[in-house]
Amino acid sequence: ARRMRASVLSSLYLTLLGCSCLSNALFVLPNSGPKEYTDGDSTHLSIRVNKLTSVHTQLPYDYYSLPFCQPNRTLYFPENLGELLAGDKWESAPYQIVIGKDTCQELCTKEYNKEEVELFISRVKEEYLHNWQLDGLPAAVPKILQDSEGKTSEVYIPGFPLGRYPAGEDGREKGPYYLNNHVDITIKYHEDAKLYEGKRIIGFEVIPSSKKYDDSAVANGQVTHCSPSDGRPQLQLAIPEGSDKLKVIYTYQLKWESTSRTWADRWEPYLANTDDQIHWFSIINSMMIVIFLSGMVAMIMMRTLRADLLRYAQADPNEDVEETGWKLVHGDVFRAPHRPMLLSVFVGSGVQVLGTTIVTLIFAALGFLSPANHGAFAIAAIVLFVIMGGPAGYASGRLYKTFNGKSWKKNALMTAMFFPSIVFAIFFVLEMVFVGKHSTGAASFGTFVGLLAMWLGIATPLCFFGSHFAYEKPPIEHPVRTNQISRQIPDQVWYMSPIFSILMGGILPFGAVFIELFFILSAIWGHQFYYIFGFLLIVFLILVVTCAEITIVMCYFQLCSEDYHWWWRSYLTAGASAFYMFLYSIFYFFTTLEIHSFASVVLYFGFTMIMTIGFFVLTGTIGFLACYFFVRKIYSQVKVE
Repeated sequence: ARRMRASVLSSLYLTLLGCSCLSNALFVLPNSGPKEYTDGDSTHLSIRVNKLTSVHTQLPYDYYSLPFCQPNRTLYFPENLGELLAGDKWESAPYQIVIGKDTCQELCTKEYNKEEVELFISRVKEEYLHNWQLDGLPAAVPKILQDSEGKTSEVYIPGFPLGRYPAGEDGREKGPYYLNNHVDITIKYHEDAKLYEGKRIIGFEVIPSSKKYDDSAVANGQVTHCSPSDGRPQLQLAIPEGSDKLKVIYTYQLKWESTSRTWADRWEPYLANTDDQIHWFSIINSMMIVIFLSGMVAMIMMRTLRADLLRYAQADPNEDVEETGWKLVHGDVFRAPHRPMLLSVFVGSGVQVLGTTIVTLIFAALGFLSPANHGAFAIAAIVLFVIMGGPAGYASGRLYKTFNGKSWKKNALMTAMFFPSIVFAIFFVLEMVFVGKHSTGAASFGTFVGLLAMWLGIATPLCFFGSHFAYEKPPIEHPVRTNQISRQIPDQVWYMSPIFSILMGGILPFGAVFIELFFILSAIWGHQFYYIFGFLLIVFLILVVTCAEITIVMCYFQLCSEDYHWWWRSYLTAGASAFYMFLYSIFYFFTTLEIHSFASVVLYFGFTMIMTIGFFVLTGTIGFLACYFFVRKIYSQVKVE
């Protein structure tokens, strides 16, 4: 035992050492502090370009996969793990920025062949967007919104279109296609001589346009008529289909504009919710319904269960009391379930996902996972999931030993491998789709090695350590003894059948989150910012309470029907909410998204399957633990001879 303990401690030490090394290599977060720039400086501020994205394909591409103007030497900026998994690829751009100096000039002139013209048409058709960044702020198109009271506010829509095409009366595209070859860049800044010297970048606005220049429009790199104020007609640059070549002159106009908004508030236009009233009303309405239903469930349970306990407590100990309902199965209620190893592995995986979700949402709600730190949310979730391998192994091992299991090493290995293996298998298939489409969404070999090292080198040893620690403890003692011979279960009414009761039990937990699920899906597939983590944390807590209460109610009805096979059903009752989540994802796909290509459909449902499986083990574990503590509690209150 001493040798085993020493080996476990040594493996834990190596695990922590490996975690430290990987954190230095993969988890580099950008500096999000304020920076000041002085007038005339042309070396410390530059535009970075990122992947091209489209909500219609969900396939990101390298910015220079299209033959745009490039700098003399393209610089590549390091991405953290979260950015790599999101398909980000930060590169330098040829735009010249001098602090405080307005300019309007030519960027470059490009001549495209037939293949390049067709590629541009394809990307414009699929409504791809540019994604730039300046001083940590994404390029955005400003938009003025007006509320019901007539008040206006400015919001930023991240990204700007590659081009545009007019739509016909049937909503389908109708040529010709226009390429946006000119951008009006407005850099908003704030100055406060009392606090700091220089300018702080507050806003980064980009308005694209399509312009067809004649020979007199550009002279010595300077654009002679940037704006239409000179009275010249502004012709649009059409992309002729089937053309063998196309000449494009790229230009940009840069303006500096002072603003009263401070650096601390510079993200407000990006995070401004365009449908505040609907969002607030939906969240509050959902919370009130769920709290009301939860209160009713709790009240019914308290009255019914208290009446049973009082009847048994007030009975004369010298008289025989006829046992009915749930007390009849006291000798079988803690009988080990079928496939105890698999159930303990499911619970251990759920504990891992549950711990990761709770801590990540708390950090996000406290503001530690700011949208300014790209990839920070994904990094936090991955690191916490790896660390939670210890609690997962402990929970699985503790439950497995309670079931009188003997193969604790096999249990620990299955717990460490089960859920991550499914995720990796789906993730690998999706990566093959990205690779086949030459998309930047494909993770590099180094990223795969890093993820495997974290899984096999850190999470798995932690899982073994937690399982070993749990197996050294005595098994959990149940309040009543289990009979040698199992009791025969009477025929059940139709509404207490396993399938029906499980499906009915999953409706209420899903009802607690489906409204917030819409906003989450819109943020993921619509490439929007999701930042209301405080509300998400509240909704998650309501989900926990709802899963616990609905599972307890269904378990109590099951025991009253003299059916003591509650172990798996308690897990599946709350976990059935994942089934409705998947159905809602299908509904969202057909009613909201406009995805048509087979590869994009595979990506959507692949990532949806990962979310659904994670939600299943999460809610199932919550329901199981609540039911387990409930059953132990009620059977500890009765006297059994």
